[in-house]
Amino acid sequence: MIEKKIQNALDKINLLSKKMGLDEKEEKTILNLEDTNDSSKKLLTLKSGNWNDKEPWFVIDQDGKIHTMLSLDTLLYVINALRSAQEENFNLKLEKSIWQNVPIDFQDVWVVAMDEVKKQLKNSKDKKSFNIDIDKVVKDIKKKYPNLFLNLDRYLSGINQEEMV
Repeated sequence: MIEKKIQNALDKINLLSKKMGLDEKEEKTILNLEDTNDSSKKLLTLKSGNWNDKEPWFVIDQDGKIHTMLSLDTLLYVINALRSAQEENFNLKLEKSIWQNVPIDFQDVWVVAMDEVKKQLKNSKDKKSFNIDIDKVVKDIKKKYPNLFLNLDRYLSGINQEEMV
């Protein structure tokens, strides 16, 4: 039973390593975590790889559950990469929403939108789970500052009237 749990964990580690883009041929540090008689201590033993191998290190506990160990530098790098991706995603969504509303001057609308977002962030009670409806922000800006956007209905109706003459 224990060997089956360990083999299942090893298969999961190999699958995860492949998804993470880790070299299959490269040795992975895999550790085994076991209980001891002292409830404040656990025994960590090297199952494969070595103590100097690259991160992440994989730890298999007594239930066959897999954990990973990363250095603080690596963890901070991952967090910063996620923040950067989140910011880029936000900027792309905002850009798309602005263009869909046909701005006269994109940069002017961008500045107003970013000011509105900052204001909402400042007034938010729960800054950790802040969620913003970008389309609503842009539509509110369009209502408040219609001069920043092209009014297609008025523009097209003007063209139709000119064609009739």
